[in-house]
Amino acid sequence: ENQTIVVEDLAVRNMVKNHKLARAISDANWGELVRQLDYKAEWYGRELIKIDRYFPSSKRCSNCGHVVEKLPLNIREWDCPKCGSHHDRDINASINILAAGLAVSVCGATVRPEESKSRLCGCIEAESP
Repeated sequence: ENQTIVVEDLAVRNMVKNHKLARAISDANWGELVRQLDYKAEWYGRELIKIDRYFPSSKRCSNCGHVVEKLPLNIREWDCPKCGSHHDRDINASINILAAGLAVSVCGATVRPEESKSRLCGCIEAESP
């Protein structure tokens, strides 16, 4: 069973400002999806964990933890310069989001990347019922 659900706390309002993606993002109604997940998780006694939007889920190697400096959105696949692992951007991000969420779930930890230079990159835990 899925006792824990992990999602990325995305800034949907900012994402809609990108005119190329605005319609697709609005049609998906991501904000409502997360709201419903939160409601249903509480209803069924499950845990919903929201990962901070600044956590470098796409740029962090899910194999060794190295964070690449820049990874433009048009780069869909990349190789880690540290360990050589080949990553699909979205699959790698989902693995990192799950790992960060499970770390919060297991020990209540805040997950911060070791190599972050500008912003605090971590997790925020959803309120418990």
